[in-house]
Amino acid sequence: MTDHAPHQTPGLSGTPLHVGLVGYGLAGSVFHAPLIAATEGLVLDTVVTSDEQRRAQARGEFPDVRFAASPQELWGRADELDLIVIASPNKTHVPIATAAIEAGLPVVVDKPIAGTAAEARKLAALAEERGLLLSVFQNRRWDNDFLTLARLLAEGELGDVQRFESRFERWRPQPKGGWRESGDPQEIGGLLYDLGSHVVDQALVLFGPAVQVYAESDVRRPGAAADDDTFLAITHANGVRSHLYVSATTAQLGPRFRVLGSTAGYVKYGLDPQESELRAGARPEAGRPWGEEPSHLWGRIGSGESPLTGGGIPVRTLPGDYPAYYAAIHAALRGKGDNPVTARQAAAALDVLEAARRSAREGVVVTLPSASVST
Repeated sequence: MTDHAPHQTPGLSGTPLHVGLVGYGLAGSVFHAPLIAATEGLVLDTVVTSDEQRRAQARGEFPDVRFAASPQELWGRADELDLIVIASPNKTHVPIATAAIEAGLPVVVDKPIAGTAAEARKLAALAEERGLLLSVFQNRRWDNDFLTLARLLAEGELGDVQRFESRFERWRPQPKGGWRESGDPQEIGGLLYDLGSHVVDQALVLFGPAVQVYAESDVRRPGAAADDDTFLAITHANGVRSHLYVSATTAQLGPRFRVLGSTAGYVKYGLDPQESELRAGARPEAGRPWGEEPSHLWGRIGSGESPLTGGGIPVRTLPGDYPAYYAAIHAALRGKGDNPVTARQAAAALDVLEAARRSAREGVVVTLPSASVST
């Protein structure tokens, strides 16, 4: 099937792009659907779910949305859609994305795009061959603290960064069950591939390619079968060392970021508020504040003393901006901007995640091949 009109005719800027959303669990209902609906030029057309409760939930917020019971129903009417968003369980990402691309449709895939870097690169090659957009939803690039740190680095406020510490920690002593905590490798569950996809992606964006990876990974909670407490150490090609923590078993949460440079350090506690706002039903609206946090949560920059004992000065946290992702997707589909997160970038992060899994299993430091460094 050839590509369809809106993707080929970006000049039709007044025509909304129609989006099919596959999956309406946490990712679909909390992140993708609200952000798609809030993006000028995008319309949430169809939600793929056979669950009646989820259909009722979606209909309550988006009265005009259509439904399909399976992704296969979308391929038969691909000419009615302009984008497929895949927010289904991890093990389905590759087969559904492959089918969508073969049907001539651009695709957004929730992270992780695949279970292996090889699968991600194969999918990227297919999309490139068909001339179709393939993007990965890495919303944490638009977290408030990440945007703030990126600005500090661009302005040279820390000098030469030596160590980047990033923590995505939670206190959830009782497993929830489900595929995310399954020990079945086919499910691609566990925190390494869940939260780890975020912290690794952020580290690579900030400090460039990884050359070595060391990891420690544990299953600590009774009843859990997938990793729930994992540490990664990355050596970047430029010499920066990233220490990354993802955990569901952290009784006392550490700083979200602790970044140490040759002239100053930056320490930031607390998570970006956008996820909690979306979960609570808040929605981004044009002209209204979004993703902002109170001043007592701002990070501090300084040297020689802990921020918890008054060291450093507060740095205003920039507002978080998850809506920017789908605005960029819309621009890319119209031929007016770049893909905000490419599949090949996601493959480089998967190189690190695969190396971390091997490191934890074998107790070794894994050196990445030069091919992944140059990706």
